[in-house]
Amino acid sequence: MPLVLTWGYDIAPVLISASIPPTIAPMTSSPETPSPPLLTGRLLSIQVGQPQPVSYRGKQVQTGIFKAPVSGPVMVRRLNLDGDGQADLSVHGGIDKAVYVYPAEHYSAWSAEFKRELPFGQFGENLTLTGLTETQVRVGDVIAIGEALLRVTQPRLPCFKLGIKMSNQRFLRRFLESGRSGYYCSVVQEGLVESGQEVALIESDGASPTVASIVDRMKRQ
Repeated sequence: MPLVLTWGYDIAPVLISASIPPTIAPMTSSPETPSPPLLTGRLLSIQVGQPQPVSYRGKQVQTGIFKAPVSGPVMVRRLNLDGDGQADLSVHGGIDKAVYVYPAEHYSAWSAEFKRELPFGQFGENLTLTGLTETQVRVGDVIAIGEALLRVTQPRLPCFKLGIKMSNQRFLRRFLESGRSGYYCSVVQEGLVESGQEVALIESDGASPTVASIVDRMKRQ
């Protein structure tokens, strides 16, 4: 079934023709001789946080974008990580947006732009990792981290709550134009993950669009 991307930003939804199966297809290799990963990286940081009230244009709104790093093993579950929560499930969270992943490679560029060091979790991501950027992963790709298996579902497109976090609503357009969006994942297999573990791309369909190509379409609208 096609996937419709929606987000809290002033851009029309996008229909992705790639079908995302709910489970991983059977592997052709035996368990004793698994196929080598297509790409590898490293999980550098894990962040979780519960929704909290913040002021926005004279009103109180709930947001889960303020997340803090956690150490030790963390359980990844079907709808989120233990200790994590989302405020507006129409935009964030749910089965297709259970985990938000952000490439650590982007932090140097953002820190240079803001002229200060930005901590992991600055953009509200759950997992900060290396080796799997938006140009390298495709919708439907399966990523193995620790005991968990994640499936890439769509890019993260900014809503006004990212503007709250950055203290600048104009940052939403800059975030989109940068192409440094990160991406959402569904949880194919629940399990424990921990900072420092290897990240492996174990399944990919070359016919599916990359996350970067979807963001490029957004920028042209």
